[in-house]
Amino acid sequence: MRALLVVNPAATTTSARTRDVLIHALASEMKLEAVTTEYRGHARDLGRQAAESGNVDLVVALGGDGTVNEVVNGLLHAGPDPALPGLAVVPGGSTNVFARALDLPNHPVEATGALLDALREGRERTVGLGLASGTPGTEDEAVPSRWFTFNAGLGFDAGVVGRVEQQRERGRKSTHALYIRQAVRQLLGESQRRHGTITLERPGADPVTDLVLSIVCNTAPWTYLGNRPVYASPKASFDTGLDVLGLSRLSTASVARYGTQLLTSSPERGPHGKHAVSLHDLDRFTLHSKVPLPLQMDGDHLGLRTSVTFTGVRHALRVIV
Repeated sequence: MRALLVVNPAATTTSARTRDVLIHALASEMKLEAVTTEYRGHARDLGRQAAESGNVDLVVALGGDGTVNEVVNGLLHAGPDPALPGLAVVPGGSTNVFARALDLPNHPVEATGALLDALREGRERTVGLGLASGTPGTEDEAVPSRWFTFNAGLGFDAGVVGRVEQQRERGRKSTHALYIRQAVRQLLGESQRRHGTITLERPGADPVTDLVLSIVCNTAPWTYLGNRPVYASPKASFDTGLDVLGLSRLSTASVARYGTQLLTSSPERGPHGKHAVSLHDLDRFTLHSKVPLPLQMDGDHLGLRTSVTFTGVRHALRVIV
């Protein structure tokens, strides 16, 4: 097997020594080329080169969710194709939602062992992914389309992601405590806490208006706090379309209510109540905002948008599990 290993040297939970061990383990089982990323977007470029070369069978992403997202966007730059290289993930980030949602071990050494076992036994699955695009006829029409693997968000949660990225650029370590602190600060600075600006439109249904927060899920859980899974849309799955959780109010009382529901969520039940909207298995929908709002995909802040069209693409990519 011919494989490309994309290594993020800034991955938070792997050392240079650990990465060397993993590379040697993989190279013992396949014809391996290992490339270390050098700039933002490098993993995407490597994924695209692998897809276009025709001589790579497997791309292994060693890093966090951001590295995986870039590799996926590179592999799928021309759209899904059964002939594309497969994807394997060795988690090296702080959260690793995509890998854990695939029931892979969260430790890089254990995940490497599981990957080698899967290759020997021929275990793989084809997963659905989300695609976000600029909405035709809007000022965001020309924004390039982008794939996401596990979640996206327009509004509040994307603002939190942006704040965390700013702190990391200042040298702060990515921790769950950092996310919680930035979430509180984002909430205190939220100007549309009681009357949201987001409208969700989908074919064949009335629009959902005045949303303050909109979380799009391609799988469950939505994220993790340490080892605790958090379910925004418990029914979301790699085998269906996209799910959406929308909240129309972020008052102090509603934040306490829905925050508690998220922290105590389970595969059977997520946030619920009169200010919560849960939609399951959507193939296509659009989020419009009256004012520009931050957008995030797979934990990566992508700037401000006023309109984004989301598509759930089934059977998009082959993954070794």
